[in-house]
Amino acid sequence: MPIVIQTKNRYSGTVSPSDLNVETTVVELGPNDDDYLVEGYIDLSQLAEGDAVTLCEYIAVDGENYQKFICTDFSGPVENPVIRFHTKTLLASMKYKVTITQTKGTLRSFPYGFIEEIMGSV
Repeated sequence: MPIVIQTKNRYSGTVSPSDLNVETTVVELGPNDDDYLVEGYIDLSQLAEGDAVTLCEYIAVDGENYQKFICTDFSGPVENPVIRFHTKTLLASMKYKVTITQTKGTLRSFPYGFIEEIMGSV
């Protein structure tokens, strides 16, 4: 049975944490009508000396309760500031979320872009 991309959704914008040490959602997806793929980028080029952020990816394998997939800390300035979130293949019932928490420095804004591709069959 051939698999096709039934629907493609783009999520882009700028995320601006409201305060230090406050986890802010960048993107939150699912559940969907069928299994899906998600990948994306966030640009940390605004981080300056003394600024720091934590990026976290969460997956709700059971479709309800998010669990941490990975969290990574970055301190400014970042030499390679475009951070890629590699493709995740998720069941229709699963949910996906990316968050950012600015932990130090002057509050900044961060552009992002994600693609969600919902699968189908022919």
